[in-house]
Amino acid sequence: MSDPERVPGGRKYHSLSELVGNTPLLRVTTPLPDPQPGFWAKLEGLSPGGMKARAALSMVTGARRRGELAEGGTIVESTSGTLGIGLAYVGIALGHPVILVTDREIDALTLTLLRAYGARVEIVGEPHPRGGWQRARRDRVNELLAEHAGSFWPDQYNNPDNAAGYEPLGRELLNQLDRLDTVVCSVGTGGHSAGIASAIRPHRPDVRIVGVDSPGSTLFGEPPEKRLMRGLGSSIHPDNVAYDRFDEVHWVGPAEAARTCRELARGNFVSGGWSTGAVALVSAWYAAEIGSDRIVGVFPDGPHRYWETIYDDEFVDRNGLHATRGERRPVDREDERHEGTARWSRSRRVADPCPGRTAGTDCPVCGQDGALS
Repeated sequence: MSDPERVPGGRKYHSLSELVGNTPLLRVTTPLPDPQPGFWAKLEGLSPGGMKARAALSMVTGARRRGELAEGGTIVESTSGTLGIGLAYVGIALGHPVILVTDREIDALTLTLLRAYGARVEIVGEPHPRGGWQRARRDRVNELLAEHAGSFWPDQYNNPDNAAGYEPLGRELLNQLDRLDTVVCSVGTGGHSAGIASAIRPHRPDVRIVGVDSPGSTLFGEPPEKRLMRGLGSSIHPDNVAYDRFDEVHWVGPAEAARTCRELARGNFVSGGWSTGAVALVSAWYAAEIGSDRIVGVFPDGPHRYWETIYDDEFVDRNGLHATRGERRPVDREDERHEGTARWSRSRRVADPCPGRTAGTDCPVCGQDGALS
């Protein structure tokens, strides 16, 4: 990969792969919902291939380097949308056909874009009874891998190259900010929080890593439930989640996330989807709680994919997202009075919930067939 040319007015790039990363920071002082000293938003949605182009490029180049993916070989992966965009981007940049397995809950804009970018898209119709949509998609991936000799499965949930792809993001933050207290990350595959922590902690060991999950997600040991939000949370226990790197975890519901997205749009212009709203809410609360302006929230995307959900009044009304204006602070789950997971909550006790990894026994979430091994 050649270095971009630095010329007056900007940089000149010779390949798509050179455009991955080096995203800007934006100061956000919008009350969300209360006044706060401001935090920095890392605008990953401004990268042409999206945030997950970082992971896609790392996983594909790693496979090519190890001989797991031949020149022109087919990439097959499961995605709810964002990694699919990143893989389509890398497939064009490096010359690989891409087959993506998604489900019927994918938004229409992403589906249209994936096909426009030349990806073949397979849609599964029903969630797996234990592993949800992610397990159903993975089962179809296995069938496609058997059908296409020499194909490569990046396995974003368990591939360490996923997390490695975000180590440059952590280094960017070190270069962009002289002072840094806390980094707030949404958690799905666990890749970007793990990669950021790996890059930052050796240099600034006191920086806190705060994860943001969705109610109904099993990532941190909660029972699985149907989730309205896409992009954060999981119905499985990915290997890439670095549980020991988190100082605390917040669970933010769809009403709070959607309200925050709309408040960001009105007061800040730069906004995004479910993960962006949830991260912004926690970042703003954290900045106010500890009185620090040295907080970074990683904004994974922009608002465009969510015009039929978060930014659509009928969707918001139909799903009861106006029923609550959202809580102004999280409930501490260590408080003995805390009951349930419906509202915004947090915990500073973070542990790997998967007995398959911690005790060598069958995990009722991951399944008994080594689904995540």
